[in-house]
Amino acid sequence: MTAAMRIQLWSYNYDPEPTGIAPISTVWTQAMRQRGHDVSVVAAHAHYPLAQWGTRLMPYREVRDGVPILRLPLWVGRDTGRARIRQELSFMGAMTAAVPFLEPADVVVAVSPSFPALLAPMIHRRLRRTPWVLWLQDILPDGAESTGLVRSGAIISAARRLELAAYRSAARVVVISHTFAENLKAKGVREEQMVCVRNPATFTGFSPRARVARKPRVLVMGNIGRSQGLSQVIDSFQQSAQLRAIGAELVITGHGVMFDEVRDRITSRRVKLLGLVSQDRLEQELQSASVALVSLLHTFNLPSKLMNYMARGLPVVAFAPPHSEVARLVQETGCGWTADIQRPELFGPTLAHALTHEDELHERGERALARAREEFDPFLVAERFDRVLHEVVEAA
Repeated sequence: MTAAMRIQLWSYNYDPEPTGIAPISTVWTQAMRQRGHDVSVVAAHAHYPLAQWGTRLMPYREVRDGVPILRLPLWVGRDTGRARIRQELSFMGAMTAAVPFLEPADVVVAVSPSFPALLAPMIHRRLRRTPWVLWLQDILPDGAESTGLVRSGAIISAARRLELAAYRSAARVVVISHTFAENLKAKGVREEQMVCVRNPATFTGFSPRARVARKPRVLVMGNIGRSQGLSQVIDSFQQSAQLRAIGAELVITGHGVMFDEVRDRITSRRVKLLGLVSQDRLEQELQSASVALVSLLHTFNLPSKLMNYMARGLPVVAFAPPHSEVARLVQETGCGWTADIQRPELFGPTLAHALTHEDELHERGERALARAREEFDPFLVAERFDRVLHEVVEAA
């Protein structure tokens, strides 16, 4: 156990939000506290993936599982690019305004997204001389441009300048994938400034599933956003004669900005869109799934659902670009199969092969679980973070 530090986690998303970055930030905080650190959180009012917690116009404090949290208001909106930018800027304003009133800390860990809110730790460093670590969950300028969320050249140019300034200001940049590291290195970020720590699994327990014998069943869970290409997944699934012949089912849980479009693509009873479900129902779906699906349109993201699938010993089919981190991890660990999302004709045969080879499903599920135990346990992730934060504090 290392010396205790006062750590502030600045995370746009936090418990009770059920998907996305919030569960990652929450389990990280608890793991760091178990290592003896004094951890407090600054977060937005709970809002993701749906604004189901009402609105709060003023900052407020609460305690969750012993963690003190300062909640900041924001103008919620995700349906359009303009609404998304407005929401991000409202949090940036609230975060920046809060900087002078925050308690002292030895180090700040700032999670991105929110991307514009990275201005706040940069200001905080100048005012308080507090070192900060950027925990990069998404490379937002690249993601916003590639998905068409932002088309304005002026906005993208300003975002690029903020991005590079944040990298220069941060004492360390923790990236969640080697693809992220390659992206940043191409932008001039020094290799010694970066540390690759993949996200923890957020579901409790690292044990084999008690597989429920049912028909071939494919599970997709989590955010239903622009980068997953789920409309294309549904089209490929419904058009596959091989999947139809074996009676395969596709079950999708979660919500997001593309929910309505995904719902409207469904024409088969073998595709079920459940929306947000309870933890008990999600557990049922994990137990009854034959294989999990991770789909991705672009190369640089590493969805956290992959870690949770692997932590449950669930084999994975990655429908993603061949050079993506998702495909790389699945191939490296042998925990599943990959198919190029730019070649939809490969989707049906790949998935049908996985579903009809029980021995391979079992073997690859075991490999998934073994790798998850080695790398995705929250306490192992906290240990790696601990070393990074101590280096930063000692050098400050």
